[in-house]
Amino acid sequence: MEEAVYHVPVLLNECVDGLCIDPDGVYADVTFGGGGHSKAIVSKLGEKGHLYSFDQDADAERNALDDERFTFVRSNFRYLKNWMRYYGVEQLDGLLADLGVSSHHFDDSARGFSFRFEGKLDMRMNQRAQLTAADVLNNYSDDRLADIFYLYGEIRNARKLASLIVKARAQARIETIEDFMTVIKPLFGREREKKELAKVFQALRIEVNQEMEALKEMLTAAAELIRPGGRLVVLTYHSLEDRMVKNLIKTGNVEGKMEQDFFGNINCPLRAVNNKVIVASEEEQSRNPRSRSAKLRVAEKK
Repeated sequence: MEEAVYHVPVLLNECVDGLCIDPDGVYADVTFGGGGHSKAIVSKLGEKGHLYSFDQDADAERNALDDERFTFVRSNFRYLKNWMRYYGVEQLDGLLADLGVSSHHFDDSARGFSFRFEGKLDMRMNQRAQLTAADVLNNYSDDRLADIFYLYGEIRNARKLASLIVKARAQARIETIEDFMTVIKPLFGREREKKELAKVFQALRIEVNQEMEALKEMLTAAAELIRPGGRLVVLTYHSLEDRMVKNLIKTGNVEGKMEQDFFGNINCPLRAVNNKVIVASEEEQSRNPRSRSAKLRVAEKK
């Protein structure tokens, strides 16, 4: 089964239930991946219903559904608003975003997402994009590298890490995962090595793919596009993403700035459906390790 090879969907039933699907509604799955969530959504649609699914990765397009109620959009989800305008969609009945990186990417050594393999430092979700992880490591300034590792990876000794990289690249360009590991491994103690390396690679991936900027643009567009009574369903996997989603639901913007009207009411177009985040059951966590860090938030447009 292709989907299982590419990506096992996390909290599948909870996500679909959160959308509260109207069979005649128009929906967006902005993170298609292996198509697991999309298949479940389409199965609940009637003849008039439609799902638009986004993915910037050419590999994901091979999983596209052969169904008249389905449209695959090969694009970064930051362009959600433009594509909905292109297809003549003024409002959505619901939107789903699973912000986790597909297991397919981690398991493909050629893509350079994981420190478990040898290969080039690529990390591009969209293979048509220019910037690679190797470009970041070899061209960014000491300060800029430190900021990336601190902000996106929450690495405590980010400055020391950046300094090591700058010294190493002065001797020879850092091209492969093996090159990079030789430089940074001595910085981390054996007991926390895997966890720290995962954070370093996460920070690089976020920078290469401009994930935070793209997420901000998509969430802002989603809050505008979803009709009153429609649902926003988002799965996050690290604190940076979760904070942005939580802020949007609470204040109407990803920065978390409280904006009040003349009477002191907070101008927020959304309301939380679940006040506590939904997490995967112990059974799902044992079956699918990716689900361990997943947090599901569901909101409704007022």
